[in-house]
Amino acid sequence: MAVTELKSAPDVSEAEWETRCNLAALYRILHHLRMTDLVYTHMSARVPGEENRFLINRYGDLFDEITASNLVKMNFEGNVIGDPARFNRAGFKIHSGVYMARPDVTCVMHTHTRAGIAVSATQRGLLPISQHSLVVLNDLAYHDYGGPGTLEEREAVGASCARANNIIMRNHGLLTLGDSIPSAFKRMYYLEQSCQIQTAAVALNEPLIMIRDDVQQATFGMMGGHQSAPDYGDFEWESLLRMLDRQGADYRT
Repeated sequence: MAVTELKSAPDVSEAEWETRCNLAALYRILHHLRMTDLVYTHMSARVPGEENRFLINRYGDLFDEITASNLVKMNFEGNVIGDPARFNRAGFKIHSGVYMARPDVTCVMHTHTRAGIAVSATQRGLLPISQHSLVVLNDLAYHDYGGPGTLEEREAVGASCARANNIIMRNHGLLTLGDSIPSAFKRMYYLEQSCQIQTAAVALNEPLIMIRDDVQQATFGMMGGHQSAPDYGDFEWESLLRMLDRQGADYRT
């Protein structure tokens, strides 16, 4: 998942700078895919080699304004490390809650897309009506809405993420986790696409065809090995970085 043409930054390790560049690229990719909600959603990544610290966007920045250097470093107590900066307090609670509950996770993504919220507000949630949905359904959990982030909600989010990497947050949005930025992104992409497909299908006002249980289980078995691979998502990620380079995006600054 290396970013090409890395530039060094004062007082930042090479590993942290690479993570900063990839996280900034993630925001630019979501801007390109129109998976934004003004300044109110957030993606984060652990700081390599620094215990209980992660990077997140500066509150108030649009996704196409985010760069490697303007990301905010925080610890699990809610303190900003380095230059003072604003951060989304509800976002801090969600992301720190996941990292505290899942030491294996290095990237957390949270979105408020129209399709994601629509599916999150339905009783049955995500349905097995598309091939896309089978990418995430076998690793999916639900989190009941508990209001804006509180310390109690932080613990509840952590509990909901204990055994799944794709989470539909009821009446709220989507959450995905990964052991790398590319893997978290790939999960979010398929979760979001599954929700978009479902909302479009429901709008047709025709009976929905569910994928047979035996086909679901066979597909889950085929996909399980891919999703546990250490390079899950890397193939797609490199192509997206090339897209940003063609667009002249300045996320590495």
